[in-house]
Formats: sequence, structure tokens, C-alpha cells
Amino acid sequence: MLDDPRSKRVKGIVRLNQKDARYETGLFLLEGAQGLKELASSPKLIEEVLVTLDGAQRQAELVEALAKKRVTITEVSDQVMALIAGTRTPQGIVSVVQHLDIELDELNSLEPRLVAVIDQARDPGNLGAIIRAADAAGADAIILSSDSVDLYNPKVTRSTAGSIFNIPIVIDADLEVAIAMLKTAGLQVFSSSSEGAPITEISSAELAKPTAWIFGNEAHGVRQEVGSLADKTVALPIYGAAESLNLATAASVCLYFTAVAQRSNH
Repeated sequence: MLDDPRSKRVKGIVRLNQKDARYETGLFLLEGAQGLKELASSPKLIEEVLVTLDGAQRQAELVEALAKKRVTITEVSDQVMALIAGTRTPQGIVSVVQHLDIELDELNSLEPRLVAVIDQARDPGNLGAIIRAADAAGADAIILSSDSVDLYNPKVTRSTAGSIFNIPIVIDADLEVAIAMLKTAGLQVFSSSSEGAPITEISSAELAKPTAWIFGNEAHGVRQEVGSLADKTVALPIYGAAESLNLATAASVCLYFTAVAQRSNH
């Protein structure tokens, strides 16, 4: 039972809410049961599961299943959970998990057909939503630029709803190198921009080819030097009065357009 908020162990866990500590230890915090359910099939990635009495009761089946897989389960007080968790109303369950990003050169062995490349995404919720959408669309990988929000930011991991465990993700990538590698691997590269050719004018046969999409910063879009590396600049048509689409929404539409074409023509 961890019930002393001032203990060295609790302070060490709380520090994982900070980026420096996450990369010093190779660990991050995952709040909630949804992501943990996705991780249950890979128990070796779980260092420890911290639960309050109430959290253990509400997630009794999950906690019991993890215990049978020899995952360390530690009960904590509500006060300690309040320090560890990143939400105002904690769900009563937080996991300490090992980092799971992959290296860029590992992508070739995956023979990817659909990849999302993220250039300078800064909003944790948006990045989490893109990861979730890419997972749902059946994308093979995600590549994050070195100046994007940290993949292991608690708000990112929470908003992926477990999808962080379902899709290979490269972090801290040099996008010039990454895009060159994708092209060498046979993928066409599309850059998402409001000034591009409407996606509705691209044939299904063209969309069905192995494709990497570049999505840019929420405010400024894809950087010019990155967008210039793409084979084509593509836009989503706006039929109403809205000036633009939210980054995560735009990424979802582009990935699904491509996924549907690839499955229909494969």
C-alpha cells in the first residue's frame, strides 16, 4: 500500500509526468483502464499497475487477469492517486509502462502501405486523436517530427484510448530523411494543405497506391520545406462556412479516403 505522498517512491512515479524523467527512465504513465486493456496482451511492457481500492473494485476482472500474468499490482491511497494522475477526477488506475517507439529503419521490414507523418503537432489531444484515427484506418505506422509534442505526454497517451499500443510509432524523426526513405520504399507522399488539389479529384486508383500523408502544425500547417518534399499537395474541400478543419479531423478523413481506396483496389 502506497499511502505516503512524500515518499521517495511516490515522488519518483509522479516525476514521470515530466518529459525529462520519462526519457531518463524509459517509462511513462498510462491513466485509465481502456489503454491498459489494449496492453494486456503484452504484459512484459507493464512495469506496475497502481490502483486505488475503488479502482480495483471497478476494474476487478482486468486487475485479476493482469495479476495472473504476474504483473505487479500496487494499491495506493486516493491522495497518492491524485498526485500521480493527470486528471481532476482520476479513474483510480494508472500504469507504469515501458517506452515502445521504434526506430525509423525498422519501418522497411513492415512493408508499409499507409503511413501518417506528423510535422510539428503541438496539441496533445490532436496528436492522440490522430494516432487513434490512424489505428482505426489500419495505417501501418506513424512518424513524428522531432519538434512535435512528446508521444508519452500523459494527455497524448490518454487520448489515444489504447491505440498507442496498436500501431508502430517513430519519434524524433528528421522528416527529410524519413520522407526520402518512404519514397525509396515505394510510397507516394502527399502533403495536406488547404492550397492543394482537392482529394475528390484524385482517382481511386492513385489513392490505392502505397501512400504516406504529411500533416502539419495546428496553426501553420506543414512547413514549406517539408511540404516541398511531397509528390503532391492535397486539400479537403470545404463546402460550408468553416475556414478549415481541425487537424485531427482532416487527418482522419485523408487516412480513411486512402484506406478505403487501398482495400477496394487491392
